[in-house]
Amino acid sequence: MSVGLLIVANRGIGAELLTVATEILGNCPLRAATLGINPDDDCDRSRHRAQQLAIELNDGDGLLVLTDLFGSTPFNVAKSLRGCCDLRILAGVNLPMLVRILNYPSLTLPELAEKARSGGKDSVLLCPDPQDEESLQR
Repeated sequence: MSVGLLIVANRGIGAELLTVATEILGNCPLRAATLGINPDDDCDRSRHRAQQLAIELNDGDGLLVLTDLFGSTPFNVAKSLRGCCDLRILAGVNLPMLVRILNYPSLTLPELAEKARSGGKDSVLLCPDPQDEESLQR
């Protein structure tokens, strides 16, 4: 058994991220699914689909839910899953976060949520301007 992974994001962002991460790693070691939310989607229908996916993905070890933007409709759909199972929700999904998660499939839900948070946060880097690099080398 392992933690299930659900990405609830605007349009096809989640599906694309999962596809790329799986291509990088060669497989997807977690039970994972995505739910794309379009601007004209019915919110009740989206919440119902999210609940169905949560049930399918959770085998007892919990569910990690990733969303793209805190406070957005996908986030609110994810938030509606509270109470259906043991879950953690993280907003701000990015590719490094997802690759990090998939590299640690045997972690518990709290450990995986922390690994995701740190992976997403630590991967945001301000790269120096080439002119700044030249001045540092002198």
